[in-house]
Amino acid sequence: MLPFNAFWGGSNLHPDGGIYLSYSDDMGKHWTTGNGGQPLATLSNASAKQLGDVVDKQWVAVNDVAGSPFKDHVYSLWSTFEDKNTKIDIAVSRDRGLTFSKPVTITAPSQTGPSNTYVYPSVDAAGNLYVALASFPINANKPPTAIYVSRSTDDGKTFSPFVATASDIGVLPGNDLPNTTFRDGITENFAASPTYPGHLYLTYEDWNGGQMDVKFTQSTDAGQHWASPVTVNDNVDAAGVPTDQFQPSVAAGPNGGVAIAFYDRRAACPNGPSILPADVGRTNFCIDVSLQAYKDSGAGARPVSGNDRISQYAWDPQQPGQHVGGLPQLPCADANCATTFIGDYFGLAMSAKNVYALFVSTHYPSNVRADEGGPVYYQQQVLATASRAALGNE
Repeated sequence: MLPFNAFWGGSNLHPDGGIYLSYSDDMGKHWTTGNGGQPLATLSNASAKQLGDVVDKQWVAVNDVAGSPFKDHVYSLWSTFEDKNTKIDIAVSRDRGLTFSKPVTITAPSQTGPSNTYVYPSVDAAGNLYVALASFPINANKPPTAIYVSRSTDDGKTFSPFVATASDIGVLPGNDLPNTTFRDGITENFAASPTYPGHLYLTYEDWNGGQMDVKFTQSTDAGQHWASPVTVNDNVDAAGVPTDQFQPSVAAGPNGGVAIAFYDRRAACPNGPSILPADVGRTNFCIDVSLQAYKDSGAGARPVSGNDRISQYAWDPQQPGQHVGGLPQLPCADANCATTFIGDYFGLAMSAKNVYALFVSTHYPSNVRADEGGPVYYQQQVLATASRAALGNE
């Protein structure tokens, strides 16, 4: 987790740049702050005014492979944003979260470029740790140069040279997708197979200058070679009317199951109380969630059927458009609210029986009454459960 200091002025008594980890041994009923209650990393010169360096984009993986000498070891990774460099750091717990090793940097500008972020660790069926990241130039407005993957076979102590899985990735010229103002989120997502050692799956969004598509590439040899990327979304848009599919997430489960879920704007906005009147009927605007199932039988993941819609309701990304006490409720990503915010992360997990997707929606009314009358349609977290038997990849 990434706790922060909300003292926006004054003495700035506490840094807001820290990485903490908490764990539960009773199915979430009680939680313990790991590492003896101390941060895995903190930056003494980071304050509420964001002076100096910043830690962010934290992620965690656990080795649960039976028979692995590293079973129950916990791997925590994050980005440390510096003035002209962003590096990936790792800390490892070898006692189930009680303590962590001192953080070490696993990236080098000479290998992956000067700015590395969006880090995702995952453990494969052999108990090896893999790390995926997106590499950017120092100028954040330029596209990532590549997405890289590296492997550790010795419990995170050392890593193989990073291999570029995809390059020449297209990104938006600005922050937001066409028609709307929300900031685009994380470029890629990554998972290793718990069934087949060395089988790796990576998905990412790709802007072609007119629309965003979801791409998929995979490796069956521990990341040494990667298949040519393919498009995941199967929409067929009308001529001259492109739609966007973006912010994908990938999960791998038992028995060769793989799934990719993503935000999808192929359908026009419906007419309903949660859709702003001005947006009803608009195209490439409102958002659904689609899922593509795959099955890996040992030779790599193959698609099972086509895209499935797993959101019950489309939602309007320009909600909430209401006011409370005269104040607008739309979440802003900058001071003047020219760019808004729908969240960077999209959760996806797979069990032996189901796929679970956790995403944002503004369809569901809150119990807060708006100045205009009626409820405020805040962003909410929604959990969708899809049966793997129904998807065809059980």
